[in-house]
Amino acid sequence: MLKKRLIPCILVRDNLLVQSINFSKYLPIGKPKIAIEYFNRWDVDEIVVLDITPNKKDHENLIHLTEHISKIAFVPLTVGGGVKSTEDINKLLKAGADKVSINTNAVLNPEFITKASKVFGSQDIVISIDVKTDIDNNYEVYIFGGREKTGIDPFTWSKKIEKLGAGEILLNSIDRDGMKNGYDIQLIRSVVDSVNIPVIAIGGVGKISDIPLGITEGNADAVAAANIFQYLEHSTIQAKAAMKNAGINVRIGTKANYAQKLLHTL
Repeated sequence: MLKKRLIPCILVRDNLLVQSINFSKYLPIGKPKIAIEYFNRWDVDEIVVLDITPNKKDHENLIHLTEHISKIAFVPLTVGGGVKSTEDINKLLKAGADKVSINTNAVLNPEFITKASKVFGSQDIVISIDVKTDIDNNYEVYIFGGREKTGIDPFTWSKKIEKLGAGEILLNSIDRDGMKNGYDIQLIRSVVDSVNIPVIAIGGVGKISDIPLGITEGNADAVAAANIFQYLEHSTIQAKAAMKNAGINVRIGTKANYAQKLLHTL
């Protein structure tokens, strides 16, 4: 059985690490390079970096950041933000990314998913899906950083992108983003049940105990978070310990193993 993964997500806006709230408020935290150096020592399985700078003209800053991160990160690296062409993907992979995340352009140009997966392999193509509920509590996919409706439900879209060649899904709840009320378990489980490719859950983690639920209740293949890992020291180590204590098959290092023993004594 494949081990479940813990993935910190780094959100970058105008070259700064930011905290996101409902995809509408962005609070500067610091420099993304410093966060990466911490995560690299904190028992994580992968790292996701998303550049959410609006209307950026090119990927030069993201490419430079990717080059720096790839030199100090010892885990797989997924990078995304405004990817529109195979050239964009190629530059990010050459800069050191292991996988590339695509969001808006996948919806606007679905055949791009197939083209990208044929050129680089499905394993390198992650489709990010941002989801919000309407007044009737129906789920809908949003693009352009959560600003534009698509009229597409995430379950139909998930099935389609799998057929088109996507290798993985990064599933984010706009409603839960930065709200600290836990993952949208219903959304996660429904998307997971719709596809056979791995699903990474993100959006809503407010405390360490929220993290295992994305797997034990949502059936996600991996759990990710952004804001909580920026504010709690050794939070990824605690998260790994909590996942292990919940009976999840997870890779666990020496630090997380020690944290797990401490949790048993509390």
